[in-house]
Amino acid sequence: MLGAIAPRPIAFASTVDKAGNVNLSPFSFFNAFGSNPPILIFSPARRVRDNTIKHTLENVQEVDEVVINIVNYKMVQQMSLSSTEYEKGVNEFIKSGLTPVTSERVRPPRVAEAPAAFECRVKQIIPTGTEGGAANLIICEVLLMHVQENILDKSGKIDPFKLDAVARMGGDWYCRAQGDALFTVPKPLRNMGMGVDQLPDEIRNSHILSGNDLGMLGNTEKMPTTEEVESFVRQHHIQELLQKYKSEEAERNTEHQHQLAKAYLKEGDVESAWKVLLMKQES
Repeated sequence: MLGAIAPRPIAFASTVDKAGNVNLSPFSFFNAFGSNPPILIFSPARRVRDNTIKHTLENVQEVDEVVINIVNYKMVQQMSLSSTEYEKGVNEFIKSGLTPVTSERVRPPRVAEAPAAFECRVKQIIPTGTEGGAANLIICEVLLMHVQENILDKSGKIDPFKLDAVARMGGDWYCRAQGDALFTVPKPLRNMGMGVDQLPDEIRNSHILSGNDLGMLGNTEKMPTTEEVESFVRQHHIQELLQKYKSEEAERNTEHQHQLAKAYLKEGDVESAWKVLLMKQES
């Protein structure tokens, strides 16, 4: 299950017990669950081997506050070290070499090296069972968010390349959100996509275009007009392609069109891909 449900974000949770002892531990059963109010949920599951509970859970039961720090690639090894099951009362900030910073709204400190950190109040703890492996959902309301300025883009939004986030996979595997792993997908909310079911049969049944390709084409509101396709065909480089493949059989010509359209789609140029696909029909 954990190998298939991946990558999972990591809640690097700092807590304190009623005596003020600090604990720092990562949990990959974690996500954002609401924005108004801002709600985060993570789960320190019961240990499978002996059915004991984590120090983090004990702490939030005593002091209903937590700081959820975000993990990036620069600190992944220190984060992993902090997951060592030290005795209760051992400060994982010290063991991992990470720097505690006094929080403004809650008692647990935040991690100075974290690109972002959320000071939270624990609203509810929901156990899902009493056996080893059972979850304990900790529902937290964000009171204050800290963001390092060096991860922001020019518009003040978090730049995923600068964030360099790390996520949990199965076993010893992790995932780094960087390089070719990052890509954009336009949200369908921006338009009313026609849907794959409305694509011409020749396109929908293509053995060259993938499901992702069809999804991009289906996310457009309407196909280009005859005039738009004809204008596109008149471009010099398109004329050269048409002349090159003019003597070939219709089936082979269609393959060339679909391959060219696929290349345009790879570059995110859906409009040109559509015009290439419709050339034979409209030109």
